[in-house]
Amino acid sequence: MRPRVGFLGVGWIGRNRLEALARSNVAEIVAVADPSPENARAASTVGRCSTMGSLEELLALGLDGLAIATPSALHAEQACTALDRGAAVFCQKPLGRTAVETSEVVDTARRRNRLLGVDLSYRFVEGARRIRHLVQAGELGSIYAADLTFHNAYGPDKSWFYDPALSGGGCVIDLGIHLVDLALWVLEDMSVTGVSSHLFASGKPLTGSASQVEDFALAELELSSGAVVRLACSWNLPAGCDAVIEAAFFGEAGGAMLSNVNGSFYDFTADRFRGTARERLSSPPDDWGGRAIVDWATRLSTGAGYDPSAEQLVEVAAVLDAIYGRGTQSGLTLTDQAAAALAQAGVP
Repeated sequence: MRPRVGFLGVGWIGRNRLEALARSNVAEIVAVADPSPENARAASTVGRCSTMGSLEELLALGLDGLAIATPSALHAEQACTALDRGAAVFCQKPLGRTAVETSEVVDTARRRNRLLGVDLSYRFVEGARRIRHLVQAGELGSIYAADLTFHNAYGPDKSWFYDPALSGGGCVIDLGIHLVDLALWVLEDMSVTGVSSHLFASGKPLTGSASQVEDFALAELELSSGAVVRLACSWNLPAGCDAVIEAAFFGEAGGAMLSNVNGSFYDFTADRFRGTARERLSSPPDDWGGRAIVDWATRLSTGAGYDPSAEQLVEVAAVLDAIYGRGTQSGLTLTDQAAAALAQAGVP
């Protein structure tokens, strides 16, 4: 039986995921809600569904699942509300601005036995999956180093991204979260034992600012195996192309790399290295963007409840906290100014 799913937030990313789910025909899209009437009307046409005015109105429909694509500061509270009302949740990243918020959502999903998914979509790139298989099968030998990069020649076009209370941070929580997740997903048997980082804003070191977010970051993760993972991410970097996205893993028996093609945000190749020899593992086209939500909805259609792998989300969030230098009990509180900004944007 197809699960009944609603969408909270149908801007660019929410609309994109709605379109993917509609094409899959795995779920029935029941209704959407968005502060923008234009966004809501356009999405309802694609989903052939109703429009609602709020999260409460969506949940009153008795949904099986809810997809959330709202500003980051709202994710944890909205996800917990939906889970407590009996709906499974698929949320845009980050699930929470901190590990504390993320843990609250995961704990709620566990307690309510509801399926929880987060749109960490690079896991579903075919090249990434093939590299993970090589690593997990031991074909690259013991991995001792990984190097992951996500440089974006542009920055977000919404003002809330640049307010730490609304976003939880800058390019690290926006782009670096994908790198941390990808590294820990590929190297799933290893845990993080140490983190060091350098954050910059407009070319200057960023230290302890409550009003500014980073636009360039370097981080190094030490793993329980002794392996070292290096991460770099940025907004508005003059990199000579739209984006530089790479994930390389090196072991005693060889290496493998995922690379975007000609600055593309969507096209990737994956290669295996043996000395100076290179073997192509995958090439475009690869329509991976909506696979995460389709996978979530497919599992929901089989009656899947809480998945313990969701606990990896807390580990990723804890690494981000460490990159930001936040303590394990850290929290980000909405200031009056931040709350007013959300209200002005029409977010309930």
